[in-house]
Amino acid sequence: MRILGLSAYYHDSAAALVEDGRIVAAAQEERFTRKKHDSEFPGNAVAYCLKHAGVGLDQVDFVAFYDKPFLKFERLVETYLAFAPRGFASFSKAIPVWMREKFFQKYLLRDELRKSFPGFDWENKLLFAEHHQSHAASAFFPSPYDEAVILTMDGVGEWATTSVGYGRGSELEMRREIHFPHSLGLLYSAFTYYTGFKVNSGEYKVMGLAPYGEPRFMQAILDNLIDVKDDGTFRLNLDYFDYCTGLRMTNEKFDALFGGPPRKPDQLLTQREMDIAASIQAVTEKVVLRLTRALAKETGCKNLCLAGGVALNCVANGKVLRAGQFDKIWVQPAAGDAGGALGAALLAYHLYQHRPRQPNGKIDGMDGSYLGPAFEQADIEQRLARAGARFKVVDERGAIEASAKALAEGKALGWFQGRMEFGPRALGGRSVLGDARSPSMQKMLNLKVKYRESFRPFAPSVLREDVADWFELDTDSPYMLLVADVVQRRRRAMTPEENKLFGIDKLNVPRSEIPAVTHVDYSARIQTVHQETNPRYHALISAFKAITGCPVIVNTSFNVRGEPIVCTPEDAFRCFMGTEIETLAVGNCILDKADQDPALRLDYKNKFELD
Repeated sequence: MRILGLSAYYHDSAAALVEDGRIVAAAQEERFTRKKHDSEFPGNAVAYCLKHAGVGLDQVDFVAFYDKPFLKFERLVETYLAFAPRGFASFSKAIPVWMREKFFQKYLLRDELRKSFPGFDWENKLLFAEHHQSHAASAFFPSPYDEAVILTMDGVGEWATTSVGYGRGSELEMRREIHFPHSLGLLYSAFTYYTGFKVNSGEYKVMGLAPYGEPRFMQAILDNLIDVKDDGTFRLNLDYFDYCTGLRMTNEKFDALFGGPPRKPDQLLTQREMDIAASIQAVTEKVVLRLTRALAKETGCKNLCLAGGVALNCVANGKVLRAGQFDKIWVQPAAGDAGGALGAALLAYHLYQHRPRQPNGKIDGMDGSYLGPAFEQADIEQRLARAGARFKVVDERGAIEASAKALAEGKALGWFQGRMEFGPRALGGRSVLGDARSPSMQKMLNLKVKYRESFRPFAPSVLREDVADWFELDTDSPYMLLVADVVQRRRRAMTPEENKLFGIDKLNVPRSEIPAVTHVDYSARIQTVHQETNPRYHALISAFKAITGCPVIVNTSFNVRGEPIVCTPEDAFRCFMGTEIETLAVGNCILDKADQDPALRLDYKNKFELD
C-alpha cells in the first residue's frame, strides 16, 4: 500500500511517500524551487517522491493532507468576529484569499493532483488529518518506541497550539489540547519579531542569541504576558499582542513593557535584545519542563516523543532529557510543518487503514532523515561539467581521504553526498564542514561562507561511539535536536578578565578544545553520527580522527543565509563559487577553489533576502 502525504499553503510545503508503513521518500518544496520556506503546492517534491519509488500517482492508494482547511477557516473567521471591530481592514483584505486558499482548498488540491493524473479519484482517495494529529503521528510512528507520550507544540494548527497524545503499537490517541490564541509558539514568535528577526524563520536565532544575555525580563513576562500553571498549561494576556487581528505580532503596550519599539532588522543587536532572548528562552524552558514533568507523573510512561515547531528548540529538549522524568526522548527531525506531510501519510496507513507497525531494526524509522534525492556518480560528473566545474574523479576511499585532509588543514569543505536530508538540519548529506579545533572557524564560516550574524553557533558532528568522551551526553542525537555541555575536562579555564565580559564580547573567547562548536555557555547542539545510517559521513569523521585524534567536526548546512539547503550538484557548485568554501566533495568528484575558472565566481553575499 502506498500513501502520499502533503503539507502546503502555509509555510514549508513538503511531500512524503510511505510504502507498506515504510518511509521511502520525503522532501521540502523549497529545495527544488530555491524559494526559502516555499508554501506553494509541493509539485516538485511530489514528482521526486513518485520518481524515487518508480510509480505514478495512479499507483498511489491514498493522498493525505496534513490539516483540515475548513476548521482553519472557521478559526480565522471566529477570531475576527470575537475581536470585531478591531482588525476589520486586514480582515476585509484577507477574506478573498482565505476563501480561495482555505475554504476551497480541497478543490485546489484536486486540481493540482489531476495535473499529474487526470483520472485521480479525489472523492475517495483524498484524506484530511488534523494538524496536531499529523505532528503527533510524525513523532510517534517513526520513533523506536512501542509506547510513548506525545507532546506537540507550535504556533497554531486549526485550533490547537499544544497537544498531548499517547501512542501504543499502531494506535495513537489525542487526549487534550490548548487552543488558539494561547500559544507557546506564537509567544516565542512575538519575541522573534520584537528582536528584529523573521517570524517562522528566525526563532532559532533567538535561541542562539540567548546565552549572550541575562534573563532579566523573565519575571516581567511571567507577571504580564503568560500565566503558567503547575502542570505547564498556560494562558496568554492578549492585551500585549496583535496577532489575532493585526499585521504584526506585538503592540504599543508590549513596547512599553520592554522599554521601546521592536528592533529593525538592519539595526545592531544590543545587550537589551540579548537579555530579551535569554528571558523568553528561560520562560519557554519553564513551560516545557512543567508540561513534561506533569505528563510523566500522570502517565508513568518513560518514553517521550516531540514534534511541532517548538520541538526544534533543542536547548529546551536537552533540559527535558537532563531533568530525568523520561528515560528516552525522540524528536521528529522535520518537526515543523514539513513533517506534517509525513505524519498525515502515517496516520492514513496506521489509523485509517489499521495497518500494524513493522520495526526496521535501525535506530528509528527515519533512516537518518536521508530521504531526499541522490545522484549517481556519472550524473554528478555530467552536471558539474555542464556547469563549468573543474574537478578530479577519485574512488570513495580517495574522496574520504582528500576531504579529511582538507579539514585537518583548516579548510572549509562543501560535502555533498548521498540522499538529501528531510527537515531543517543538514546532517552530513548537504553540509559545509570544518575543523572543530580551530579558534577562527566559527567566525570564518559565519562571515565568509554563511554571510550571517557572527553570534550564530555551529553544531558538532561526533562519532556516536565517542560522544560521551566529549559531551555530557550518552545517548543517540542523530538529528541535532539535543543540546548538552562539553565535558569538564575538555573545557578551557577562563581568565578573570574573560569572565568579566558581557554579551557579544564573549564571542571570540575559546572555551574548550573544540572552540568552533562550543557556545558561550559551554553548550553544543550535538549530532551523533551512526555508521548504519550514514557510513560515508562516519568514515570521513573517522579519517579525520585518525589524522588529528579528534572525532568532532563542525557541521552547518550547505547554503548561505536566506537560501534553501542545496539540492543538486549544480546548486552545490554555485554556492561553492559564491562563497569562500575552499574544497568541494560531490560524490567522488573533488574540486579545489584555486582550480576553478575565475569568470564563474558569483556574488552570493547579497543574492538572498535576510532570513
